[in-house]
Amino acid sequence: MAGQQFQYDDSGNTFFYFLTSFVGLIVIPATYYLWPRDQNAEQLRLKSLRRVHGRCLWYRLRLMKSQQSIVPTLKKAALLFGWAVFLLLAYKVSKLDREYQEYNPYEVLNLDPGASLSEIKKQYRVLSLKYHPDKGGDEATFMRIAKAYAALTNEQSRQNWETYGNPDGPGATSFGIALPAWIVDQKNSMLVLLVYGLAFMVILPVVVGTWWYRSIRYSGDQILINTTQLFMHFMYKTPNMNMKRLAMVLTAAFEFDPRSNKEATIRPTDNIEVPQLIRELGNINVKKKEPPFCYPYSLKARVLVLAHLARMDVSEELEEDQRFVVRKSPALLQEMINVGCQLTMMANSRGGFHAPRLVTIENCMKLTQMIVQGLQESKSPLLQLPHFEEEHLRYCISKKYKVRSLQDLVSLKDSDRRSMLRFLGEEKYDEVMAVLGSFPHITMDTKLQVLDDEDSNNITAGSIVTVTVTLTRKRMAVRNKCIYVYLTSFCLCVKQGDTSKTKTKVWQNKSKGAKKTAKSKKKKLTKKKATPAPAKTKQANGNVAGNVPAVKEEEDEASDKGSESDEGEANKDSPSERDEDSDKQSDTEVDEMAGDDEEEWEALQQSIQRRERALLETKSKVTHPVYSLYFPEEKQEWWWLYIADRRDQTLVSMPYHVCTLKDTEEVELKFPAPSKTGNYQYSVILRSDSYLGLDQIKPLKVTRKCVHSKLECTCNWSKHLYQRSFFLKYCIFNAIFKGFEAQYITLCRSSAEMKVVRLLE
Repeated sequence: MAGQQFQYDDSGNTFFYFLTSFVGLIVIPATYYLWPRDQNAEQLRLKSLRRVHGRCLWYRLRLMKSQQSIVPTLKKAALLFGWAVFLLLAYKVSKLDREYQEYNPYEVLNLDPGASLSEIKKQYRVLSLKYHPDKGGDEATFMRIAKAYAALTNEQSRQNWETYGNPDGPGATSFGIALPAWIVDQKNSMLVLLVYGLAFMVILPVVVGTWWYRSIRYSGDQILINTTQLFMHFMYKTPNMNMKRLAMVLTAAFEFDPRSNKEATIRPTDNIEVPQLIRELGNINVKKKEPPFCYPYSLKARVLVLAHLARMDVSEELEEDQRFVVRKSPALLQEMINVGCQLTMMANSRGGFHAPRLVTIENCMKLTQMIVQGLQESKSPLLQLPHFEEEHLRYCISKKYKVRSLQDLVSLKDSDRRSMLRFLGEEKYDEVMAVLGSFPHITMDTKLQVLDDEDSNNITAGSIVTVTVTLTRKRMAVRNKCIYVYLTSFCLCVKQGDTSKTKTKVWQNKSKGAKKTAKSKKKKLTKKKATPAPAKTKQANGNVAGNVPAVKEEEDEASDKGSESDEGEANKDSPSERDEDSDKQSDTEVDEMAGDDEEEWEALQQSIQRRERALLETKSKVTHPVYSLYFPEEKQEWWWLYIADRRDQTLVSMPYHVCTLKDTEEVELKFPAPSKTGNYQYSVILRSDSYLGLDQIKPLKVTRKCVHSKLECTCNWSKHLYQRSFFLKYCIFNAIFKGFEAQYITLCRSSAEMKVVRLLE
């Protein structure tokens, strides 16, 4: 490019600017993301959880890890070193002289601006005698002095200086490259080429290739793609899985295979310890030769999971492997639920094969609860509490107390509860009460409607039904008090209602009497009062005296009716009044319709804004720590929410994993309206992924109305066509978001079996 010069920085000053910027771009973000969080805050948090979670395995492991870990110290040391280098470079840059300054000949000659020509010549002679090379001066300094003298005395040079800032006129644009000149020096050429080749031809391809190889092996939820294919194959092959079969499929995941996951290990001592555990556990289908259930890694993982559910003691070496298997299991079961949901969607949309049964998906949820709590399916939920053993349950299930669940234990009186738990000391009893008080109690409110429709309560063909579920979490201890307060307030309300009923009768009699007098006065003006018949007086005399007012009331009511009819006849005679009344009624109806439309519009706008906020906001998944005695990792309370048809054992809406329920959460469940008219009995089901015995089922009645005319049917289908397409896009987006690639969703049975067999081989 003409007029431009590129040159390396011989002095190395520009290189320091580049190096300072480069180090700053690394150190500042690294400090924000990698600086260890305040250990004191973590210690305070653990200290606050000690009273409730002190006996949990994850709590004890966290305390040991915080005491033994040196990783935070190493991070701090590395970041402090980076900041020291950055500050040193910044100090070096601040001391560098600026090379590119505005040229001023007066400063070169040490003269004030505006000096006369004689002063310039005099100063030039003085400096020439001092800096002339023949007099022993510096040649470069003398050249600068001569250039400045020419700029001030020569008319052309002065004009160039005033115009271009340089006595020599316009010069070429110079660009300095912020690298030292020794990099392009011929002596160092081999070393520079070696470094460049190592960095860009070896290190960079290896790093990118490793990252790419790992990324294509895992789904969005960090589950191996091979494991997802394995789950899809067996859920397609066995739509109805019992708990034993489900445990076999879970432990066949490739996460437990050392060939696919380096964290999994096979030890030489497994040949001795695993058969011993098998003998203690009993029948676990060891002789089953179906791959991969017969492989050593799958058999070991299955034995460790069953030993965990049975709360059996294992050796120290197997205990580490057991913690790894148990820690991975909830995420794998969640992946299995996702696979079951995707197969259900495929079966509903395309048909051709049987979708997984509802019991299979619910067994996955139950197995997650069992693994987190370390309990078998047949065991009592009371064993989730500390200090409870099998022999203590006989006190709870006795005929006197009949306590079989956590809710039964909460509903007992304090005296009865203390008497039942007499096998516990005071400290242990207080600990049990503290743990029981930390358990969640969820209230679930449902609202069924058809959004984006004129009549939100009318469910017709093609409409998308939305069930808005509001979940509110409270502690179980608070729930106990609320129950007591609610019951007492309810009893008080009932008593007040009874008294109010008796009082209202007397009050009504008085009011009727007052009304009677007022109406009788009007009646006297228009019509004479009728005399009572003698038969009626006899009947009244034959009855109790207290019934006499009742007869009078009947007479007065009859007279009131007569007066009202007379008034109605009088109104009929005035057509202007009728027109005014009809106008008023039409106005009120219009106002009511306008008010209803405004309310519906506001509700629609609020629902749209709520959906937009839900899409934009990213809530934290840290809710409440789970009390789990045998789970090796801190786990948060999460829930599954879905709608099911219990009679047909099918899913109506896909399970929604509620991971952000701290106090209150609102969830929308969508499903297409039934194809046939009639009443449908569904169930809104809330299941915990951490606790046993806290699941809730709420009935949901859906009435599918018929369309009376073909025109109305066509309008309804055109009206809901957009909703159908939106719902389909929503399902597809949900599937992709969950990490299921399209090639794995569209697997047929033969290709899935061939793929799994190829993976197993």
